[in-house]
Amino acid sequence: MMFRPARLTRRHLLAGFGAAAAAGPAATIHAQSQHPQIHAIDAMPTPLSLGPDHRETTVWSLKTDGSSGSLRFRQSESMLGLVVNNGLPAPFVLNWHGLDGAAAIEPLTARPPISPGGTDRYSLPFRQAGTFMCDSRLLGDGLAQPSPAQALIVEEQSPAEVDRDEVMLIEDWRLDAEGLPVAPGTTEKKVGPPLYLVNGKPSPDINLHINERLRLRFINACQRNVIAIEIKNIGVRIIAIDSQPAEPFLARNGRLVLAPGTRIDAVIDATLPSGTTSAIALHDGGGKPHEIARLHVSADGPGRAAPLPAPPALPSTSLPARLDLRNALRADVPLPSSEGTPTSWSRPALFSTRRTPAFRVKRGRTAVLALTNTTTKPMVFRLHGHHARLLDRLDDGWKPFWLDTVLVDTGQTQRIAFVADVAGAWLIETMAVEWSAPRQVSWFAVE
Repeated sequence: MMFRPARLTRRHLLAGFGAAAAAGPAATIHAQSQHPQIHAIDAMPTPLSLGPDHRETTVWSLKTDGSSGSLRFRQSESMLGLVVNNGLPAPFVLNWHGLDGAAAIEPLTARPPISPGGTDRYSLPFRQAGTFMCDSRLLGDGLAQPSPAQALIVEEQSPAEVDRDEVMLIEDWRLDAEGLPVAPGTTEKKVGPPLYLVNGKPSPDINLHINERLRLRFINACQRNVIAIEIKNIGVRIIAIDSQPAEPFLARNGRLVLAPGTRIDAVIDATLPSGTTSAIALHDGGGKPHEIARLHVSADGPGRAAPLPAPPALPSTSLPARLDLRNALRADVPLPSSEGTPTSWSRPALFSTRRTPAFRVKRGRTAVLALTNTTTKPMVFRLHGHHARLLDRLDDGWKPFWLDTVLVDTGQTQRIAFVADVAGAWLIETMAVEWSAPRQVSWFAVE
């Protein structure tokens, strides 16, 4: 039986983002702590089938040791060695989502772009387990080819009790009049509606037995789109947001709303009748929902006699239990607008730390940022190297989870607070929720 999802508008998506905040097989690579390994990431042209006719085209992908699947490691690994090779005709720099405190791998401030034919080597530290993302898109606006993203999974030392652990890396693609993929950013080319792939494929099937538990690691790797994921008639329990544990809670109406770059880990139990098929639908505010995957409950017999009890919270990390708002540094961070872009923002290709930082903060101090959007489009803000609390409107408390990606609706101001616990020069990113909108960056100093 198929379930028909309700239509969601863009306004519903934005409202859902606030509500959610309030309330092919992947390649598995396991490094051994006794013998740390060096892994290669190769940026290179890769074939990909796109469009209704599955036409094969070329995109600029990241491949890891011969595979374009996810990187997966154990939390017991404290460090991973990487060799990054640029086989593309344009420079790029790796951009890691969710890895806190790693100043030595920070793009543009610590790591310059890798020239065509060039190589970079560095160590990737793991401060916490979670669902992370890596991409080479920071310099990608308006280039000849768009670039996919890649998941990085760091497993907990004591993993959650689940029968399956699946990555759902969701990407959008736009084709021009000739059926060729177009990179986002300012362009004169007319592009068609978005095409969505999950792990590089359209509408994968996920098979479960009755009462089995599934962990789904949703990653919005779309270039610009805010999306809502809807799983009908199954309880969806959120256990982590943006690579950090959250006190488990049920998603409202089984919906998860993700800004570009957001990651949400969810747990579902296969309690539907045997033989049932349930669609996983994607809403982007554009009308008819997109079916991006299907859950099949097998008729072969139950996986266990009864569902598992509600999952406990994942192990906490080193983030503080409380924030010192009274003695916090407070900084206004107006997001760029066409009417008068603040001078602290620039295109990534023009970035330099010689520009005045958006703010400076002493190491160990709490910083409160007021993110103001005066434009007519929702804006996405991303904080590098740190996770922040979303503050209540009256600035007298915060939501019970951590974020590194924040959606700021038009005409709104969102306030976030974080502890600047690692010295360094850190990026902040922003872009409008629109395909032709440019990505812009600034930076802040922890001294």
